[in-house]
Amino acid sequence: MDAREAARLLKGVRSAALAGDRPPTAPRPEIAESWRRMLAGGVHPDRDTRSRVLSAAETEERRQVSPLRDLLPVLREGLLPSLDEALHIMVVADADGRLLWREGHTSILRKADRLGFAVGADWDEAVVGTNGVGTALVTRRPVQVFSAEHFVSSHHDWTCAGAPVRDPRDGQLLGVIDVSGPLATMHPATLAWVSSVARLAERELRIRHLESLERLRSVAAPLLARQPGRAVAVDGHGWTAAVAGLAPTERIALPKPFGPGRVWVPQLGDCLVEPLPGGWLLSVAQTPAGAQAAAARVVLDLSRPEACLVTVYGASGSWSQELSPRHAELLFLLAESPRGRSAAELAQELFGDPTRTVTVRAEMSRVRRNLAGVLTHRPYRFAQGVEVELIRPGNPAALLPHSTAPAVVGARLGRTDPWGTSGP
Repeated sequence: MDAREAARLLKGVRSAALAGDRPPTAPRPEIAESWRRMLAGGVHPDRDTRSRVLSAAETEERRQVSPLRDLLPVLREGLLPSLDEALHIMVVADADGRLLWREGHTSILRKADRLGFAVGADWDEAVVGTNGVGTALVTRRPVQVFSAEHFVSSHHDWTCAGAPVRDPRDGQLLGVIDVSGPLATMHPATLAWVSSVARLAERELRIRHLESLERLRSVAAPLLARQPGRAVAVDGHGWTAAVAGLAPTERIALPKPFGPGRVWVPQLGDCLVEPLPGGWLLSVAQTPAGAQAAAARVVLDLSRPEACLVTVYGASGSWSQELSPRHAELLFLLAESPRGRSAAELAQELFGDPTRTVTVRAEMSRVRRNLAGVLTHRPYRFAQGVEVELIRPGNPAALLPHSTAPAVVGARLGRTDPWGTSGP
């Protein structure tokens, strides 16, 4: 059907539905369900309601923690080459319906700005009515919304196609990929196109998950070989990387909350839980439940500028990992401060600017992926009972020599003030 003719028909269908009359043709079931939700929720059909747009800092904080961030190359490769020609834009939203990334044809981006379809905006269905982002989040299925299928009339000059993206590890909804454009430019195959790219993104997540399990397996295998009893290495979602003395199982249901120490795991019973890079080592307890596990020990070796290492010792053995320069700085600051540091304090010590908390939180989140149980937050510090040994270079001037962090520079000069303001 011609796009203009279809739009006229849909406007008649919508008008009849709002008036409670018999429509000239029935709306598609997913659209009819959405309209019923809008009427029940009090969304105004002719009034463009917008919620507060996130600030740049709030948007960046969501971007840093979103798993969709690492999928942007896949999404761009699958969608962007055709967007300029088709006069469309690509939008990536999180599971709350907040738009985090937006790319595509410049003129369409300007039109989207006028509609409020901008980075940081809330496109939850309950806020802006039936749309490719919010409705896909509610139904958890791909959906195309054409012209007057949008519940709010100000959106009738647009069509959009959105597909949800789920985490293959636990089925959690991560967000929505949406392609939107003017009414006359949308093609019926757009929904299939967007859905295919969403499945490619999920496939990429599955591949990365398998790679992370392989890395965990390489660390856990030597520890399991020395285990006298039954044990299993799992990632943070309970997926099994390696076992010793147990029948292989694909996944272990981890209780919540979950952390190091003595933990009751339904499938295994009482376990000693120790952190590993990217996961946990669960040793089925051979001692009475009241017995206490030996405290973990962490050695932070900064003696060699070319290779900073952290080594974690537990009841089952030890493992080591080379640190990035930024992570070496963070662990050095925490090793020097048993009481812990807030995000603002770490930002001051790293950058001389206490407002750069978004960057600090994102980096600390990455550090804690591999040191879960050894590090805690609020404030950031080494966990209680963890013995920390810091090995400095023989020459104080060789401490993290490439670092420009004020606190590290101060430590090289022998300053005791962690903010780097006092003299040597």
